[in-house]
Amino acid sequence: MPGQEEYLAAQRMGLRDSKAAAAAGEDPCLKVLPGDPEELAVRRENMGLVEIPSELIVGTCNDLRKNTFSPGFYPLLEQDSEFANKWARLCQAHLNEGIRDPIKVVEYLNRFYVVEGHKRVSVLKYFGAITVPGMVTRLLPKPSQDPEVAAYYEFINYYQMTGLYYPIFRRPGEYGELLEALGRRQRDPWSAEEIQSFRNFYFMFRDACMRDSADPRYVPVAFLVYLSIFGYRESRGKTSMQIAKELPMIKQEVLNRLNHAGATLMLEDIVKKPLFSLPITDRLCVAFIHAGSSENSTWVYDHECGRYQLESTLRDHVYTMAYENALTREAAERAVQDALNKGADLIFTTHPSLMPASMKYAVLHPEVRFFNCSLNTSTPSVRTYYPRLYEAKFIKGAIAGTLARDGRIGYVAGTPIPGAIAAINAFAQGVQMVNANARVVLAWDCLKEGGGLESLLDKGIVYIDDKDRLAANTGTRSRELHNLALIYCDWGRFYESLVRRVLDGSWKREAKGGGAISYWWGMGQKAVDVLCSRRLPSGTRRLASLLRDALRLERLDPFYGELMNQQGKLVYGQDSTLPAGQILAMDWLTNHVDGHIPQSGELTAQAREMLRIYGMEKGRTE
Repeated sequence: MPGQEEYLAAQRMGLRDSKAAAAAGEDPCLKVLPGDPEELAVRRENMGLVEIPSELIVGTCNDLRKNTFSPGFYPLLEQDSEFANKWARLCQAHLNEGIRDPIKVVEYLNRFYVVEGHKRVSVLKYFGAITVPGMVTRLLPKPSQDPEVAAYYEFINYYQMTGLYYPIFRRPGEYGELLEALGRRQRDPWSAEEIQSFRNFYFMFRDACMRDSADPRYVPVAFLVYLSIFGYRESRGKTSMQIAKELPMIKQEVLNRLNHAGATLMLEDIVKKPLFSLPITDRLCVAFIHAGSSENSTWVYDHECGRYQLESTLRDHVYTMAYENALTREAAERAVQDALNKGADLIFTTHPSLMPASMKYAVLHPEVRFFNCSLNTSTPSVRTYYPRLYEAKFIKGAIAGTLARDGRIGYVAGTPIPGAIAAINAFAQGVQMVNANARVVLAWDCLKEGGGLESLLDKGIVYIDDKDRLAANTGTRSRELHNLALIYCDWGRFYESLVRRVLDGSWKREAKGGGAISYWWGMGQKAVDVLCSRRLPSGTRRLASLLRDALRLERLDPFYGELMNQQGKLVYGQDSTLPAGQILAMDWLTNHVDGHIPQSGELTAQAREMLRIYGMEKGRTE
């Protein structure tokens, strides 16, 4: 009887599935709804008849059916059992006329647990059904700070627009990324044609993805990465085979994101030369792409100085070219494409806003090395580099602390991206070291409502750290600022060292397991310094020199020992330095700072875009 033969095949699959789960330390049987529905949910919603993605049907509502199925809903009971006979008859009915009756389920956090219709689900999953019709009751969880719960409430908004249960994301912010990749705004309803078009593309992508990976968790993350690189409008006309050819290009990017791998921080500028190396016969072509122009941007001017220094130092091995005013993604992509057409072997994009274009062409051209001037973005295809500015900020804080007689010192911050909070806190640590009663008054220049430097001048604050410079206000009328100390970044040293890594082959040896790498160099690597004005008292200049030497020799660290946040809570209390990863990920201010870290809704559109590029907007929501 065909139904009995199918049951034996399904049972064998169930036994393998159960054994694999046990070997992985997981429950070898079907999952059960994790708790009493009345305790799990703040309320219930009747969703009516829904086409449920079969991969989201993960368990049962009670223990009665738990041991009957494997985790994948394949049968486990013996062939001569009554259950096996019923399963076989249902299987035969499905082959003859199809299963039409909907199952009954509850949905909790985008996972479906069966109330009625376990065998129907088992048979349909065995035959590879993509969706299963079901009457759904949604259990809405209690709002909390749990990332999965926060992501689920973002899904609710997405579902109201689309009525779709795919893709499913488990981290906050990813539905926002999806909508942005699709060119859609939050809460705008979709037309029936738009929903059908998206549905067709997603399942075509899923089909291509499942050929390469059997893990369903891989698909939504891969989908998001794919859209961010190749674009939705540009990809809708592709076939499943075309997508399948492109998926290997982004695999490492997807795995890095799926595994929350982040980036390896390279804090030291030490390169071990290989025992044997081949002579370099051709000069490297190195392209620089800037988001502004050297005429009106000191940032671009400084990087151009670094380019000239690189070309002068390694003239026998390198020649360079530069592109300016890549102000949009389209302009950045045109610049990158032109550099590739002209034979670029290595491309530096010198602003975080250029990361999307860098990432797209890096996966398309793995033979070319890409660097982006940003910090700790988890992109294995593009390495990042940035100065460790918080050490220099620490010195400037100490300088300001020696000067401020009224105990008030201003600080103007840019955008709350990685490293920005560490710079504020390090400045405050420097102030506190020399002036225990002083306070750092924080202002931001990225707020929709204004603020920044003007707000501090209005308060009559004399000494203000405004990004790279520490300045003194000479008077409330003229508001003329005299520079007292300035951060200097040696971009030429950055570029020379990074290019040498490519020339001597150490580039490949640093790629441990294909993960993301971020070069974060500071005063010890002579990538950053503080230049002091002659206006400063000689004793203050001497203090700055002593602090510089101590930081370079690692005899001093701005974040050593006990650290307290603004609420007076001990954040770090060990007799050691705060690990670099925790410094970079700071999302709190020290108890010496008056001010707050702005939320996404307070920021300008440009600042929100910077957070999006860094994948941080989900952490700055209101």
